[in-house]
Amino acid sequence: MKFPRTSGILLHPTSLPGSYGSGDLGAAAYHFVDWLQKAGQRLWQILPLGGIGPGNSPYMSSSAFAGNVLLIDLDDLRQQGWLTSDDLIPDAAFEDNRLNFAAVVPWRMNRLWRASQRFNADASECTPFIQFCTEHAHWLDDYALFMALAEHFDWQDWCDWPDGLSQRDPQAIANAAQCYQERIQFWKFCQWCFFTQWHRLRAYANAKQIQIVGDAPIFIAYQSAEVWARQDLFDLNPNGKPRVVAGVPPDYFSATGQRWGNPLYRWEQHTRDGFAWWIERIRHTLALVDIVRIDHFRGFAAYWEIPADAPNAIQGQWLPAPGLALFNAVQKALGDDLPIIAEDLGIITPDVEALRREFAFAGMRVLHFAFGGEAQDRSQNAFLPHNYEAETVVYTGTHDNDTTQGWWASATERERAYVRDYLPSSSDATIHWDLIRAACASVANTAIYPMQDVLGLGTACRMNFPGHSEGYWEWRFRWEQVQPDHADRLLQWIRLFGRDARVFPS
Repeated sequence: MKFPRTSGILLHPTSLPGSYGSGDLGAAAYHFVDWLQKAGQRLWQILPLGGIGPGNSPYMSSSAFAGNVLLIDLDDLRQQGWLTSDDLIPDAAFEDNRLNFAAVVPWRMNRLWRASQRFNADASECTPFIQFCTEHAHWLDDYALFMALAEHFDWQDWCDWPDGLSQRDPQAIANAAQCYQERIQFWKFCQWCFFTQWHRLRAYANAKQIQIVGDAPIFIAYQSAEVWARQDLFDLNPNGKPRVVAGVPPDYFSATGQRWGNPLYRWEQHTRDGFAWWIERIRHTLALVDIVRIDHFRGFAAYWEIPADAPNAIQGQWLPAPGLALFNAVQKALGDDLPIIAEDLGIITPDVEALRREFAFAGMRVLHFAFGGEAQDRSQNAFLPHNYEAETVVYTGTHDNDTTQGWWASATERERAYVRDYLPSSSDATIHWDLIRAACASVANTAIYPMQDVLGLGTACRMNFPGHSEGYWEWRFRWEQVQPDHADRLLQWIRLFGRDARVFPS
């Protein structure tokens, strides 16, 4: 799909300000949309909207379809009469500059439970809730039962549940659905709240000419509703445990590679099914967002298979994936002009590039990667702006990178000298603005900047560090950090460099 010439901000909703320990879909999200409009931005890029998994990562969700219930706006539930003001007295452990998951998760989950209990009195007469459950039953029923069972078994791997449940014996499933009916209803209530609030926020953004750029991880967590419900689609042993797992070999981020641990797909079964699961997943994602960034796109050309018992990602092998057949099937079902960004970073081989071009998906470029090459390689360095193509999405950095100020502080003197040659006005104090301006001025149709870079924040505010399982996904900003100059400068540049195109017909 050809994108109009626009720019936007990368910020996950959890990083928003708010009174209850974490950003959510409440008033601060609407205020942020207003700020984006004031700054002339047309895109709001987020991370995956699913629930968090190990290490609090949104890339290890317990469902490929469900939303993150921790994002539910609790003030809205109070306005509905399902929570009281006393329910919403913040915990003393909450912090306004970071998400303290240990305090926030149990507190928010307790409030959602209280709200669901009060809602239940009228649930049978709530037509919107009943309609939601019916419309989404194809994933919601398995998800709600999975979450109820996972809670009951204290989150041990589903393959260790009693045999009838782990192997989904119909009678065992029916008995569990009856036994855990109250918790099943709770999880369905939470999803209804999330989807209702999210669609309302997205409609507000769209009305202000702002599109949402979502994120679809290629792999899903082992401990998830879909792996449990569709074991035939994943490469598992007869006992239900993964035979092999996903990751990437050693690279820029890690000398031992990244062992993600997600189960790999049984692609032959997806092919026999006509890729029905994938079609439904992408259809569902496009009902939530306007543009989809597909994470680890290279895995659709070939994927790195790691033995499940390997301690890291050094041991492994590349195996082919049926990306061409998959996206042909998706296009046939959903239309040719798919609004997809392909995350084509890392080890990119000609087959990956050919697959992306076959479907006219926009690729990604990261300015942090642009200045470390040899001089003789500069005509081939895809990350340097003078080598971009129009159908490109350029970032100063992504959620996996350090902030620009942090990157600059750790850059070699050789890299810094190259930056100063390439961007002569660069300085230590303004390097974040210098890279934002370079991205905005480039020929790439889409330019996106992490909010940390707009605010000029250092390493302590980076969102994630690949290969590190703890201490990330926590950053939050405060409104007092946002100065009038931030929006004014962005607005000036999008007008100067022609990034003020409308994204919706008037």
